[in-house]
Amino acid sequence: MPTTAAQIASLSRWIDAGSTGRDAEAVTWGRLAKVSEEQGEVIAAYIGATGQNPRKGVTHTIDDVVEELLDVALTALAAVEHLRGAPGDSLALLDAKVTAVIDRARPHGLED
Repeated sequence: MPTTAAQIASLSRWIDAGSTGRDAEAVTWGRLAKVSEEQGEVIAAYIGATGQNPRKGVTHTIDDVVEELLDVALTALAAVEHLRGAPGDSLALLDAKVTAVIDRARPHGLED
């Protein structure tokens, strides 16, 4: 079974392959816009899970919200792969980002 990093890199290459022949900048804009689209689905699922639309009522579950959040994360990581062009780079960069945020939060009371 391939590693998660390899799977994300493969997914990113597959998405890019579907854009062969398109302007590179337009492809990048599309990849970045997709992150926002997925984020909108998180909000829609949360509205549905909490019944905030009285016309529709409860249409989703918190598990649906979690699935949409994971779609955002995966879409963002695949976009990082696209921008960096280094297979597997997204998870290494994510790990470094998490470490940096943790280091910034420790002086403010974050415990390990």
